[in-house]
Amino acid sequence: MLGAIAGDIIGSVYENVPAARADFPLFGPRSTPTDDSVLSVAVAEAALSGGDYRDALRRWARRYPDAGYGAGFARWVQADDPPDGDSFGNGAAMRVSPIGWLFDDEDAVLDAARASARPSHGHPDALNAAQAVALAVFLARRAIARDDLRLRLGLSFGYDLDRDYEAVRAAHRPDTSARGSVPEALIAFLTSCDFEDAVRRAVRLGGDADTQACIAGAVAEAYYGGVPTPIATAARERLPDDMAAVLDRFSAHRRPMP
Repeated sequence: MLGAIAGDIIGSVYENVPAARADFPLFGPRSTPTDDSVLSVAVAEAALSGGDYRDALRRWARRYPDAGYGAGFARWVQADDPPDGDSFGNGAAMRVSPIGWLFDDEDAVLDAARASARPSHGHPDALNAAQAVALAVFLARRAIARDDLRLRLGLSFGYDLDRDYEAVRAAHRPDTSARGSVPEALIAFLTSCDFEDAVRRAVRLGGDADTQACIAGAVAEAYYGGVPTPIATAARERLPDDMAAVLDRFSAHRRPMP
């Protein structure tokens, strides 16, 4: 989960403001956790406690009401007793990474990913994306070969992940839909050489930079065996105490690498 949070914080200042250079600063005075981090913490808390994802999402979002939620999600959070939402956005995929660490088999990961998405993101594209990211984290931490991961995700979720990164970056436009941003974030990871490179590639896609970097960072953490210490330290020191406490609890309970 720290990989997702670090990606979110790094991308926070570049949302819809593309980084001009590949060596852009990773952290600055305005680098901050956004809704991606808040809701990843909510999912982690619910999964750790066996609690209700809907309740956790609404409770944490109300605790941090200015974290940058989409308009539809914000209305769902503030409504008294709303029905499940049918958003096709990338919000369920950005928050799902803890599930890839907290369950021991693929079916449990896929079921939990769907359950975490369903309260607000019930559209098939959003459910698909949440399951794809959770499964990517699960398989990456189990040391799957990169080409096998690309093939598995492409076949299971209908994503074209064989595209060239530079061609993807040149063609990419701001897009918060699950189908229009999650495969691109996965390509940023799949073409990377280490954690930092994965996050930089995701940010440089432009558009929804924090969410794309959150997703790429989540999978990169699992695949590369962690978050580099300087990045981990800088991300953690930007977390409020209550979010850091859930992160610590998650770190103590997540399943180990094989």
